[in-house]
Amino acid sequence: MAAADVLFPSAAHASNWGSYQVEDSIIKPTKDAFDPKKHLSFAPPSKVYTMADIGLPKDTGVSPLAVSEPFPLFTPEAVMRMREEVLNDEVMNKCQYSSNLAQAQLRGYADKYAPFVYDAWKHPETLRIVSKVAGIDLAVQFDFEIGHINLSLKTEEQRQRELRAYHDPTTPKTPANDAPIVGWHKDSYPFVCVAMLSDCTNMIGGETALRTGTGEILKIRSPQMGHAIILQGRYIEHQALRALGSTERITMVTSYRPRHPHVRDDTVLTTVRPISDLGELYHQFAEYRLEMLEERVRAQLRELVDAKAAGRRVATRKLKAFFVEQQRFLEHMDREMVDEGEVVTGEIVECSVEK
Repeated sequence: MAAADVLFPSAAHASNWGSYQVEDSIIKPTKDAFDPKKHLSFAPPSKVYTMADIGLPKDTGVSPLAVSEPFPLFTPEAVMRMREEVLNDEVMNKCQYSSNLAQAQLRGYADKYAPFVYDAWKHPETLRIVSKVAGIDLAVQFDFEIGHINLSLKTEEQRQRELRAYHDPTTPKTPANDAPIVGWHKDSYPFVCVAMLSDCTNMIGGETALRTGTGEILKIRSPQMGHAIILQGRYIEHQALRALGSTERITMVTSYRPRHPHVRDDTVLTTVRPISDLGELYHQFAEYRLEMLEERVRAQLRELVDAKAAGRRVATRKLKAFFVEQQRFLEHMDREMVDEGEVVTGEIVECSVEK
């Protein structure tokens, strides 16, 4: 969607979003706490694309998965509860960000203002589902990245104008017709699960476009409401294409990392520093990374103690290699925690993967 066709949301938009009409019926959210038996509707995706499938080396990333086709994840009632918690005055006023990649986003709100959203993504059953599709045991990146919202809103007049142009055979089909709502980028985090919170029944477009290893573009269709896709977005250049036929497109994104502390962690903060509360972001980033380091050091210490007890000599080369690896781990953390005065709000630069 071209920037001129995006309404920048305000708290005034939120007042009518608590309930939602879907297929001629009104679904009203309840106040029930998250219950996986009631609020999850998981069915496996029809297809999972591997890195090899999209022309990337098999060892790209930390699991074979590149991206999944959309699959059912949340029930309509769960979606309504999420919309009710997210699209309200307090979240809109306190947690809204924008950048050169995306016009309107809501971030860092879940643990403060959205208990249902928080519990839905942190629940062991949700984590089990996401890990199953991803092909690796995952943990939520950290609380600040639970339920990141991408908002794309249009007036009814804009919607009708775009549809007329789309169906008019005399309208030139230019690159602007495929303009993204989120530009080309690689994610800061290893995995994302992107869930749809809007009714896409009459939506045209809205795909996630991936740049393959051959340079071609693979488009993954947009999920329906309550459905999701999982993408190993840290390693694949991608963008969200604009959608026609609807006055809104609201997606909820939760980021993940490998749970095991000995699996490599390529997390960076490139795409999130300019759209975050840096105090919260840096604290949570440092906390989980130091916990990883602690587990690695404890494991190395146990190995050292066990070797001594068994009468074995110190494996000096192996131990020194461990020191070098952890030094790089800490240096990486230092690079990512850029001094706050040097961070330009809203300005996101290209995100690459270190070799």
